[in-house]
Amino acid sequence: MDLRLTAEQERLRAEVRAWLATVMHAEIEGFPYSEEEDPAALRAFNKLLAWNGWIAPAWPREYGGMELGAVEQLVFGEEMAYARAPNGGRGPAVGYAGPTIMLAGTDEQKRRHLPGITNWDVVWAQGFSEPGSGSDLASLTTTAIRDGDDWILNGTKIWTSHAHYADWMYLLARTDPEAPKHRGISYFLLDLKAPGVSFQPLLNIAGRKGFGQFFFDNVRMPPDGLLGEVNRGWYLATTTLDLERSNIANAGGARRTIDDLCGYLRESGVRASTVNRHRLAGHAVEVAVVTMLSYRVASMLAMGAVPNQEASLLKLFLSELDQRIANTGLHLLGAYGQLMPGSPLAKLQAQFALTYLTTVPRTIAGGTSEIQRNIIATRGLGLPRG
Repeated sequence: MDLRLTAEQERLRAEVRAWLATVMHAEIEGFPYSEEEDPAALRAFNKLLAWNGWIAPAWPREYGGMELGAVEQLVFGEEMAYARAPNGGRGPAVGYAGPTIMLAGTDEQKRRHLPGITNWDVVWAQGFSEPGSGSDLASLTTTAIRDGDDWILNGTKIWTSHAHYADWMYLLARTDPEAPKHRGISYFLLDLKAPGVSFQPLLNIAGRKGFGQFFFDNVRMPPDGLLGEVNRGWYLATTTLDLERSNIANAGGARRTIDDLCGYLRESGVRASTVNRHRLAGHAVEVAVVTMLSYRVASMLAMGAVPNQEASLLKLFLSELDQRIANTGLHLLGAYGQLMPGSPLAKLQAQFALTYLTTVPRTIAGGTSEIQRNIIATRGLGLPRG
């Protein structure tokens, strides 16, 4: 791993940073899930990104990307995270739906769906989890039954991020109930405006919008709703999950939070306790560590390798670090740390109460911390399964 960026990579960083300085302001900084309150503002921001060609910078040019390498993608992501640029649903569309369609879609499916992502005309959501099928995803019970050339969908999906403003969903449904549970599943692309689709919003732990539950009542899907082969959806889904886990997390947001806290202490004259000063110093070291872990994963991808335990280590360390930093912020701000965004007495935009609450699911989503530790133990250290 080369610890120095190339001149071209540094130019990219400077370009993205300069652009963000012209468009970012306090009202659109995307603290965890608070951004989901204003879909119109999210769309407007993503349209600005699309105009620059930055919705999917790592995608091939033929699909609307810039063909940036893994390290360049990480540099781009770091600057976006440090500026707290809102995500607005780019993760499911750019990180998972688009690449899976590139891999398994027909030419017609690629022509139909990929430009809508890079132009930001369509928002995608993921339909994997169900009320009884979370970590054991293969136990899902939503069904898709053939009716002539079409498919009839029945069931439900839950914990669907960006659901309240999504247009399309990539989902898994059981198409052969007699087959072993991993072998009777197919992968579909669903227009959420189709008759028979209904939606129930759910509030997250902080009382904010962010996800919800979909119900499918005899929803008719056309033949081109099927992605890949019938009953081979599980294997395509694992590809999507690999894309999710290899999507390079970065320390940009954590670094910004530490900088904000240090700046607040300097400007306010508040004297932090020795314990809290040591905690801040420790977090600064941890941010440096997770930065190196990020570049390790990016370097592996750049060389054509497939990160496995390396990606799990990065995900585990960063998600738990976010929780520790939020906890420190609450301690440093005292009673002010309990305020939510919108309070007239807020310090640092009242980010810490909200962040503290919404970092809880970060150690659950994308594979729990326990799952990541198992991967590190078995695939990284070669330990036997218990």
